[in-house]
Amino acid sequence: MSSRRIAIFDTTLRDGEQSPGIALQPDEKVEIANQLELLGVDVIEAGFAVSSPGDFEGVRAVARTARSATVATLCRTRREDIEAGAEALADAQRSRIHIFLATSPVHMEKKLQLEPAEVVEHADWAVRYAGERVDEVEFSCEDATRSDPDFVAEVCRTAIRAGATIVNLPDTVGFALPMEYAGFLNEVRRLCPELAGVTLSAHCHDDLGLAVANSLAAIDAGVRQIECTVNGIGERAGNASLEEIVMAIRVRGNALGAETGIDPSQIGAASRLVERLTGYDVPRNKAIVGANAFAHEAGIHQDGLLKDLSTYQIMDPEELGVSMTLPLGKHSGRHAFARACAEAGVELERDELTAAFRRFKELADTGRPVALRELFVAKVAT
Repeated sequence: MSSRRIAIFDTTLRDGEQSPGIALQPDEKVEIANQLELLGVDVIEAGFAVSSPGDFEGVRAVARTARSATVATLCRTRREDIEAGAEALADAQRSRIHIFLATSPVHMEKKLQLEPAEVVEHADWAVRYAGERVDEVEFSCEDATRSDPDFVAEVCRTAIRAGATIVNLPDTVGFALPMEYAGFLNEVRRLCPELAGVTLSAHCHDDLGLAVANSLAAIDAGVRQIECTVNGIGERAGNASLEEIVMAIRVRGNALGAETGIDPSQIGAASRLVERLTGYDVPRNKAIVGANAFAHEAGIHQDGLLKDLSTYQIMDPEELGVSMTLPLGKHSGRHAFARACAEAGVELERDELTAAFRRFKELADTGRPVALRELFVAKVAT
């Protein structure tokens, strides 16, 4: 199967920053943006320029700094949003305004208080107005997955005719199941053939824990851009995790028929930087970048790994800038224990190893960490 190049649109600095309690300063946004360029992302959504003076300055700082990535800012279909966005992006090597407008019945009626025909008019005007001020325009149908596909197709057609070259159909509230999302995308593509001439994008939230699964389903349905965040941070339960999507494509690229331009060796550094600057700790059991992602305590697993890493690892942690560990605990096996002793400089005869391992198990069963020094202080190398 031939591979399609999937563009990675990173929204850590916009949707990710919308996580409660995060307020990145312009210099912090630049620091993260520099790491994102090392990572190889295609688009950096640097913020929502009109939302605050600080966010405007953050977008402008990233626009002035980025060299390889397109820099984007989010805008509503309002003149003041688009003008602020264009001004903030003025110094970007390549600039993108990302227009969003809700298309679901509940959003149009309750939030926007607009009739469907008015939504179409707003989309047309905003895309045309933005297109005169930046290099490219992306248009998003907010809450697309709870919208009528026929109406979404009409709005998409309008946005494309107005000049949008990227169209995003997001699962804004994390409502869709993977097969539903793929089916929805395919249906809108059928209803709006014009989508074949632009880049179709997916943006998924994790309210049901399906953001990455939905993003992969979207790739199978033909999208060419995935919107995601480092460590999966974002509104509510977060966004699709960049590192999970990228590594799923890397490990299962043949099945997906896809590839990205991401350098996996920069994933660990990006994760740690975002964790430090946002104050959002990465859960230990987080896929790819969590402390336990390549930690193996179970004895059966440890034994297999000592014989051949492919028995229980489908990725090379060194490639990601992290390392595999074999922590000792109540589930550990004799082989891993013997290796830990050897690495600590402790030489044991067979009977000594047996006795030490028995003692280790007794202590480990109490649930507290056990140091090798507790077992044989005199034998530990100094």
